Amino acid sequence: MAETFFLGIDGGGTASRARLTDAAGEVLGESVAGSSNLMLGMAVAAAAILDASDRAFEAAGLAKGTMACTKAGFGLAGANVPSLADTLREVPFPFAGFVVASDAVAACLGAHGGHDGAILILGTGSQGLAIVDGRVAAIAGWGFALSDEASGASLGHCAIRAAVASVDGLAPRSGLTEALMAKFGGEPAKAVEWAAKARPCDYGAFVPLLLEHASKADPVASKLLAAGVEAAGLMIDRLLSLGARRVALMGGLADTYQRHLAERFSTVLVAPQGDAMDGALALARSGAPL
Repeated sequence: MAETFFLGIDGGGTASRARLTDAAGEVLGESVAGSSNLMLGMAVAAAAILDASDRAFEAAGLAKGTMACTKAGFGLAGANVPSLADTLREVPFPFAGFVVASDAVAACLGAHGGHDGAILILGTGSQGLAIVDGRVAAIAGWGFALSDEASGASLGHCAIRAAVASVDGLAPRSGLTEALMAKFGGEPAKAVEWAAKARPCDYGAFVPLLLEHASKADPVASKLLAAGVEAAGLMIDRLLSLGARRVALMGGLADTYQRHLAERFSTVLVAPQGDAMDGALALARSGAPL
């Protein structure tokens, strides 16, 4: 009988990370590919999933044909929209079977070792999710256009808006606004051309600059960061009201926010036990999403 392998993919707004293990749970290979956010379109997401899978098998030194003996779990941004998740389930991936859930569900399973708990993802996008007594309750995570408060994309979007407004004399100038406008030659019209094609991750790329200026007490950067911290605090409070007793912050901005959140959250914030790829692997092993 052929050996069974397990593949977990964490597909966020910026990248897709894959982890391949054997039946005993030993990691055989990992990889990174482009975003498999379902909001970007099914063709884009499916291609990124296959690319990440190919790279993981290559890293493990396994032939692509081994995928037929592999059970996969996908934790993907956008999979909290049922119609998008259902469409992806119709894609003929070359695996023995695969399970689709949101990236938040995968992250929560990974963070709490399969037990009850909550997570707040703070990366390119944002979403909170609690698993309490086997029930899943999610908040936010409805995409850049409608949600994603406190996310990198949201912070970056607010920053470039502030920068453009500063040129018009409608908002204060600062080191941050000057640095951002310098990327467009100081011309709002060029920023408009860029924005017409920009994706959430493109806005998120402004965050390091924002944080750099916030660390120097730049008034605009500090105000934007404070607004993000307030939004993150509101989401944590909502997760607690849903019955969660511990919350793990995850994503590229997790450490930044944890340093700035109110002291009252220190009793409920915990370090993640594992990552979203661990959660996706748990989905693969279970064969059924929450």
